Parts: sequence; C-alpha cells; structure tokens
Amino acid sequence: MMTVVLSVLAVSSIGAGLALLLVISEKTVGNYGECTIDVNGEEEIKVQGGKSLLSVLTDQKLFVPSACGGRGTCGLCKLKVPEGAGHLMPTELPFLEKDEIENDYRLACQVKVRNNLSILVPKELLSVSEFTAKIAEIKDLTHDIKQFRFELVEPDRIDFTPGQYIQLKTPSYKSGIEEVYRAYSISSDPADKNAVETIVRLVPGGICTTWLFEYIGLDDEITMNGPHGEFHLSDTDAPAIFIAGGSGMAPIKCILHHMKNMDIQRPATYFFGANKVKELFLLDEMKQFEQELANFKFVPVVASPEEDEQWDGETGLVTDAVRRNVSNAAECEAYLCGSPGMIDASVKVLGELGMAEDKIFYDKFA
Repeated sequence: MMTVVLSVLAVSSIGAGLALLLVISEKTVGNYGECTIDVNGEEEIKVQGGKSLLSVLTDQKLFVPSACGGRGTCGLCKLKVPEGAGHLMPTELPFLEKDEIENDYRLACQVKVRNNLSILVPKELLSVSEFTAKIAEIKDLTHDIKQFRFELVEPDRIDFTPGQYIQLKTPSYKSGIEEVYRAYSISSDPADKNAVETIVRLVPGGICTTWLFEYIGLDDEITMNGPHGEFHLSDTDAPAIFIAGGSGMAPIKCILHHMKNMDIQRPATYFFGANKVKELFLLDEMKQFEQELANFKFVPVVASPEEDEQWDGETGLVTDAVRRNVSNAAECEAYLCGSPGMIDASVKVLGELGMAEDKIFYDKFA
C-alpha cells in the first residue's frame, strides 16, 4: 500500500514539476521583449514581441488586408519582409508564388514578431483609415442575408473605388470570443461619401456574422477600416459579364452605381445565381439599373426552383446560363464575386467559351 502511495506522490510531483516548467517556459521563451519594426526604411516603430506581425501592425493602426481574421486561409496579408521574419511556415506556401518567396514575401498573420524586423508596406496601405460609425439601417434580404448601412461618425467621409471592401472590427462580445476583423465588400453608391453599406450572409458559427445578426442593433457604434482591395471595373469599352451569387452581390451593385453615375454605356450582363427563387434579392434595384443603363441586362438564375415558386426564368447553375447566353466571350471582360467554387467553375466555363485569362477578374469570398 505504501509503495502505491509513494508512486502516486512521485507521479504527482513529476506532473507538477512539468506544469511549472511549462509556465516558466511560457513566460520566458514567449517573452521576446521590445522589438523594432522598420517600415519602408522611413519609420521605426517599437512593439512588444510575441504577437503576429498582422496583429502588431493593426495595434499600430497600420491596417493590412485580411479577409480571414489572421487564420492563414485567405492569403491577402502578403508583405515583403526582407529581415527578421524567420523560417517560412508551411501554412504560407499555398499563397506564395516561387518568385514571391525568393523576394521575401510573407503572410503577416503567420510571421511572429520575435526580434527586430524590416518590412515594405505598399503606399496605398499607409493611407487606409480607421472609422467609427453608427448602424443606421438593417434590412433583411433573405432568410440568411442582411444589408447593413453604417453612417460614418469619425471621420465622417470616405472615398473608395467601386469594388473595394472594408474590414469590420468584431469586439469580444461574449466569453471565449476574441476581437477579430472580417472583410466585407462595399455595396453602396460611391457618390454617398458619408455612409457605407454592405451585404452579409450569415455563416453558422461565424464570429463576426453571428455578432452582426444577433448582438447589435440600430444606433450601435462599430469600428472599421479601409478601403482595401484592387477589384474594380477596368477603363475599357469591352462588354462586361458580371457573375455573382449570395453576398457577392455587394461589389457588383456598387460598380453598377458607379456606371450610372459616370454614364458608362458599355454593354453589361449580370448573371446572379441562387438555389431557390426565395433566395433572390434586390430585384427591384436591378430593374431600376436596367432602366438607367441602356446596355445593361440582369439575368437571375435559379438552380432548383420549387414547384410553387412559378419560375419561368433561367434555371440550373449560373455557369449553365452563362454558357447558354454568352456568344462573344472572346470580346468581353468578366467580373466574378462569390464562393471559391463558383468562381473556379466560372473561370473554367469562360475559358472554354474563348475568354482570355487576363480578361477575367474576381473577388473570392472565403
């Protein structure tokens, strides 16, 4: 019996010792002290080491794009880090081309600040601003898609290129939820400088969409930064083919506002896909654009209309409708917004129809 007790005590002591070592290791090995980040050879910022480069830069109000909240799944937070980044992580490899690796590009969310670093930040990111805003309107579009209107408070004006997005800050709104940023495309008229609208689909279990759908209301204050992104309408006269689904409506709607404002008369056809008729939305707005833009046509496509929905429009996949209706693909440009699967399928079909790869522009919603 005494032998058993002594064995238990020995194991307990070893366990306690290991736990103590882990605590000490966390406080010493994980404590990197003050580090210096050289930005473009023009400015040095002092930061506390231990966090990701993305988080550290965000704390310094230097907002690097990140659609995934720093999880390493979007690849948008690429920065050139000539010195101090450490070894390349396996999580970065899917998002970096060979020449980017050779030229010191890294994902800021995967680089941990352990020592002094030097980074090269594109000039346009240095002009990105942080905004406070109030929720002025929440509109149900479908059972799982809402449109939010944010009226700007400070600063009270924003300039952006149609097709760009903002990053919305989600606070720690309940236990176990950390503060994160999520990217949402701007859907509002770019002529409206004092507000931002965006279209959001609820992601089951999603941190930010759950907060937007369940925890906030009118007049609540939010924080966002932007504008971000390079997706935009090119300055050509080529016929435009827009393809989107779900919340991918947002940047296309913004571009259509821009076309109306600037009296852009290039031919444009917008294929919008939904599973059911009840999942279509903003149909009246699209009809209005058809009246205001002489060469614009909206083509809603329903994959599987229910018997009682009395649908006589295009059916099947949105790519099926594109294949049936586009006969001059080689002369056109395409703008795609939506899920990675839909975009990949659209790129394939457009290529088969004769469209050059460099004429296809897209914004994948992860």
